[in-house]
Amino acid sequence: MAITTFVQAINQALTEEMERDPLTFVMGEDVVLSVFGATKGLYEKFGPTRVRNTPIAEAGFVGAAVGAAMAGTRPICEVEFASFFYCAFDQVCNQAAKLRYMSGGQAKMAITFRTVYGAMGGAAAQHSETVYGQFLSVPGLKIVVPSGPADMKGLLKSAIRDDNPVIVFEHGGLGRAREEIPAGEYLVPLGKAAVKRPGEDVTVVAIGAMVPKALKVAEKLAADKISVEVVDPRTLIPLDEETILSSVAKTNRAVVVDEGHLRGGAAADIAALIGEKGFDFLDGPVTRVASLDVPIPFSPPLEKATVADEARIEAAIRGLVGR
Repeated sequence: MAITTFVQAINQALTEEMERDPLTFVMGEDVVLSVFGATKGLYEKFGPTRVRNTPIAEAGFVGAAVGAAMAGTRPICEVEFASFFYCAFDQVCNQAAKLRYMSGGQAKMAITFRTVYGAMGGAAAQHSETVYGQFLSVPGLKIVVPSGPADMKGLLKSAIRDDNPVIVFEHGGLGRAREEIPAGEYLVPLGKAAVKRPGEDVTVVAIGAMVPKALKVAEKLAADKISVEVVDPRTLIPLDEETILSSVAKTNRAVVVDEGHLRGGAAADIAALIGEKGFDFLDGPVTRVASLDVPIPFSPPLEKATVADEARIEAAIRGLVGR
């Protein structure tokens, strides 16, 4: 198994899927230049027909991706920063998410949307937001949030092969994360969570970039005889409820950790699931650790104070276990 970075994993997945299926193509902002490196080399390998730069006009090119999918191709559409989805809500939520249903399955919507989200150190409010919570109540969409290179590659390949619209959220702070990735054909199924660390005292359900932070906290707390189980949902839609609830049934305590805002976010959705279907397992309230309900500041110290971090995860765990 080769050591691969998060960005390299994306590039590998795109290359392999474009080699596999000639109907697959990449489109979006800066995909030829490849500012983040994920699409580096694709233009040289596949040419201008299958790697297409678009104007900075999300409503236009996301709408074009919807039309391309209806025509039978499999567009991989890059929206450079997640906050830019606000410019294309109609195209994503009113068109891509609904047209397969409204056509009785006649129109496939095999679109993979890729986007960078999260606080990355002074990128400011319009380039730092975690927005997958805004899509949770849109039927017809699938939502993928990888936490490391191996899952990034396997989930992206599965997303590209899916006949439904899938939004893949890639945290900008994970770009240089390194991990072994199995050689050969490697797929991670959508809708299957992973227990990243087994434990007995408390379940931490961590999303995306919060998974490495939760694992560091779990390692630290092990020295104090606090056994933390870390569950990574990997996909928010479909959500693997069984794995989450089975973990809570074992530990009897739950902390949900997300970089999204506290109000109305993915952490709230998962906490509600545990409270509704796992209430009898609980020895205490479900605790959420999320970012404050303010725009992400440009100032690095203020950004750090706003975003969920390891200290707040540790405090939440200690508060539940009482030590």
